[in-house]
Amino acid sequence: MNNSADHSAPSGDVMRSLLHAAHLLEARMETALGAAGLSMAKYGVLELLVAAGEPLPLSELAARASCVRSNMTQLVDRLEAEGLVQRVDDPADRRVKRAQLTAEGRERYAAGARQMEKVQAEFTAEIPEPERHALARVLAAMR
Repeated sequence: MNNSADHSAPSGDVMRSLLHAAHLLEARMETALGAAGLSMAKYGVLELLVAAGEPLPLSELAARASCVRSNMTQLVDRLEAEGLVQRVDDPADRRVKRAQLTAEGRERYAAGARQMEKVQAEFTAEIPEPERHALARVLAAMR
């Protein structure tokens, strides 16, 4: 066993650990959002619409979510079926449909946001402050 001050791990171990931690956190987030009747994908679209403050064309939603339009169309179909968004005409171009939050969509988004705050609070409580700051620096360096 090496007792030197070098505590580095092989890079493959670090990458696997980082991916494992990300998967665990994602699972926690999915579970928490499930309690609000949402998935991460649905929450993400609702969050984009809340942030925009206005109905958005599906193509713009897809671009903001970094996904292809066909995936966004299917996701908006599901959100519309649940009464969380509705498609409305674009006043400038009648060929374009925009996604608009419904009252139920705003309520469900708020419930999801509360669940996400709980996950963040739990995450924060589990990791001491110095380690959180170190983690933030490491993650910022990866951008």
